[in-house]
Amino acid sequence: MTSDSVKSAAMGAHLRLLGMALLWGASWPAGRILALNMPPLAASSLRFLLAATMLLPWLYFSGGMSALKKWPARIWLGMLAAGAAGVFGYASFFLTGLQHLPAGKAALVITLNPVVTLALAVWLFKERINRLIALGMLLAACGAVVVISHGKPLEVLNGAVGLGELLILGCVACWVCYTLIGRAMLAGVDALAATAVTSVFGALMLLAASLAVEGPQGLVSAFHASPKAWAAMVFMAYGSTAVAYAWYFSGVKTLGAGAASGYITLVPVIGVILSALLLGESIEGSMVLGGAMAVLGTAVMNWGRRAAA
Repeated sequence: MTSDSVKSAAMGAHLRLLGMALLWGASWPAGRILALNMPPLAASSLRFLLAATMLLPWLYFSGGMSALKKWPARIWLGMLAAGAAGVFGYASFFLTGLQHLPAGKAALVITLNPVVTLALAVWLFKERINRLIALGMLLAACGAVVVISHGKPLEVLNGAVGLGELLILGCVACWVCYTLIGRAMLAGVDALAATAVTSVFGALMLLAASLAVEGPQGLVSAFHASPKAWAAMVFMAYGSTAVAYAWYFSGVKTLGAGAASGYITLVPVIGVILSALLLGESIEGSMVLGGAMAVLGTAVMNWGRRAAA
């Protein structure tokens, strides 16, 4: 490749990663709209069933379907576990939490994801960290606590955490489990195949849970929701799930995981801004302070990883 074509490929990858951050950030106000207009389990199942209608053909035409036939039972078990945690568990907590918590605040709580994941990786997999990574973890964790406690972090020690915050913390727990399951059981599996298969498994679990908990009326209610709610549904299924993952994988392939993780740092900021613009949510002082700490801490963690590499 010539230098011009390399620069063009890099610029395209950066633009796609920026688009990914915008789509993932916009999933928070879109999720809030869904949570307030549809039963959460029914909405989540429909979201991932719709996403599968794009992910599975994408996997087929990319030639990834043939690899599925060669997977051993261990890989399929890992996919089932990952689908249960990263799709079924996460999506259930996500929309249920957004029934009780503004989208912007929920987006900031999620900044705990990389902190808790790395802390458990250090414990379970003996992953080594340097002082810069440790500083970033501490800063991000403190920022999330400031957001969760409305600027009164000592109240967390007294159990003064709302239901919405607890449910979104459930998202954190599920995503951490999903990431660690992937590391322990899905090494070497293509990212697109993992996303497509876990989405299908998770969607089927969500559908079964919806029928058991919400009854058939849950799906009926979802199908009769407003056009605004369905616009949010379609956006989340195809935009923030299928297209955003495609752009993320492309960015990682061209620029590496380090550059891609830098764009993920923007997601909570975009989530807060879009929630304020689209939903009219207020931005509290504790959200500004805690969010800045969390985002800065995440960035410091990424710098620390690059230094270690």
